[in-house]
Amino acid sequence: MAELVKHTRRAVADRSPGDVVLVREYLVFMLSGDVYNVELTHIREILSPPPITEVPRAPSEVLGVCSVRGLLVTVVDLRRRLKLEERPATRRARILLAEAPHGEVIGLFVDEVRQVMRLGESTIELASAVLGGDISEHVVGISRPAGQLIILLDLKSIVSS
Repeated sequence: MAELVKHTRRAVADRSPGDVVLVREYLVFMLSGDVYNVELTHIREILSPPPITEVPRAPSEVLGVCSVRGLLVTVVDLRRRLKLEERPATRRARILLAEAPHGEVIGLFVDEVRQVMRLGESTIELASAVLGGDISEHVVGISRPAGQLIILLDLKSIVSS
């Protein structure tokens, strides 16, 4: 791991001033006490949780459905989808609306939305290089801005499964 950090620092230091660095915006949120993010372009809207109606025989990760301005939205508990520790919902809980590949809008229930963060492509370490081969299919990589560990999720794989 230390060797990877040294390699990453060298790559950043070796850049010339004229190099173009691709910077993207990410939505940072909390799940079970850990910090995660997804690319902001994949998030359609952030909502305070409306009343959710349970669906009989739905998978355990599906909390139910809710109506958002006349649109029926399936709400998925992102903690359950990622097999994280469950905690009671607080007033800071939010639902992130994302569009699935087949056009359906999915609501992702998260513990708290923190901020929008800009990250350069060079600050993201790929999951396979950092975490090894046995990782969640939904994790793309990690970033360490200001010494804080943030896990980057692949929202497409989350909403498509």
